[in-house]
Amino acid sequence: MEFRDFKPLSPFRWLLPKEKVRGMTADAEIIASEPILRAAADDASLTQVINVASLPRLVGRSLAMPDIHYGYGFCIGGVAAFREEDGIVLPGGVGYDINCGVRLLSTAIPADQARADLESLGAAILRHIPTGLTKKTNYPLDQKQFQEVVRHGAREIVRRFAGREEDLAFIESGGRLAVDRLEIVSRKAFERGDSQLGSLGSGNHFIEVQEVEEIFDPEAAQIFGLQRGMLTLMIHTGSRGFGHQIATDFIETFRRKNISRLSLPDPQLIYADIHSSEGQNYLQALNAASNFAWANRHLLMEDLIAIFERTLRQPRERLGMRLVYDQAHNIAKFETHTVGGREMKLLVHRKGATRAFPAGNPDIPAAYRAVGQPVIIPGSMGTPSFVLRGTPAAMELTFGSSAHGAGRRLSRHQAIKVASQFNVRERLKERQVLVFSFSSQGLKEEIPEAYKEIAEVVDATTGAGISSKVARLRPLVVVKG
Repeated sequence: MEFRDFKPLSPFRWLLPKEKVRGMTADAEIIASEPILRAAADDASLTQVINVASLPRLVGRSLAMPDIHYGYGFCIGGVAAFREEDGIVLPGGVGYDINCGVRLLSTAIPADQARADLESLGAAILRHIPTGLTKKTNYPLDQKQFQEVVRHGAREIVRRFAGREEDLAFIESGGRLAVDRLEIVSRKAFERGDSQLGSLGSGNHFIEVQEVEEIFDPEAAQIFGLQRGMLTLMIHTGSRGFGHQIATDFIETFRRKNISRLSLPDPQLIYADIHSSEGQNYLQALNAASNFAWANRHLLMEDLIAIFERTLRQPRERLGMRLVYDQAHNIAKFETHTVGGREMKLLVHRKGATRAFPAGNPDIPAAYRAVGQPVIIPGSMGTPSFVLRGTPAAMELTFGSSAHGAGRRLSRHQAIKVASQFNVRERLKERQVLVFSFSSQGLKEEIPEAYKEIAEVVDATTGAGISSKVARLRPLVVVKG
């Protein structure tokens, strides 16, 4: 597929009408700058957007955000919605790391005063929090206790371990989706997950200590608790082996039951009807994995706060540490949207895309309804991250969705080849970024050059009007798996 086949609706919106490609049942739209669109044509992710537009019963358009790149079935950055009453559900539209997401904390810690402690903070985080492909956990649970975590999500962490109940309001969906039947989750998924609570994982997952470098929207920044020159903390991780095994199990179940009777543009887009037994079971298991991810990030947040309290010898209240927001970016959830002037209950799949609800929306924290939901877009290792806010245009154009990050432009193999020419830690230290990891190869896979320019992704996002810039955060300490 040529990028020229997509016609510009604006400098940052590109449309391929369904009449242009045989088999498409809906239009396809990419939110991107022209250079991002060209790159997407090179890595076959445009074809993936078109394949999704060929699925049955799609509502609206097959969509991709500016962080678009090739993925399993769906492209990363893909968004697709289906009616609750007669739609379909696709594990490929969520991905293997169910409810991978980002959590942001603000503080009242001046970055200038904390510089002498950054080395100690990074070392303490790496020492205390399990990272990489490990089964180590600081919170061993028996089977019944683990089941309570995946039933109740972040709320169970507050009840059992640490944290404040008022923080739950600042987690997407309150940090919990309904789970009624855990018997549909495999024993292998439980075995992989029950030893990983409170761990970061590997790949592109990270913990960062950052500085608020620039404020673009003073009103929203004040409401979100972001002050220029103060530290923030960001956590990026998901459902670990528990979610990965659930995805693996149900992709195989869907294939076994449905592949022979479906005509698919790509076998990785295997699906089931929402109200089929396998569709309902997958949604239950997906909710369980999502709850684990929210619980995991909540526990990591409390561990980080404790590390800061010990290192800086002050309580969290004096340090002004508060949860800004926690958002998912690999998930499918039922939401109410207006389509063609009519309200519909839709199952919205977001894979490498995140929610961006506007001011006044009842599904965002009451404290933020004057300005809209925080939209957190992390950069690559060593590059800035951005906080944006949701807009009415996002509801009109993308089912309230936005980009979730920079988006890869090099494979991991290509990144390692590039990184062989320099010392990753020393190069980032020259940029005043301290990096902590037990994996040298993991750092090579995640070099900044492996990702799109975050500013270009953010400019395309704001240029299309689906989010509005609030603040830019500069990394000071990066802890990687």
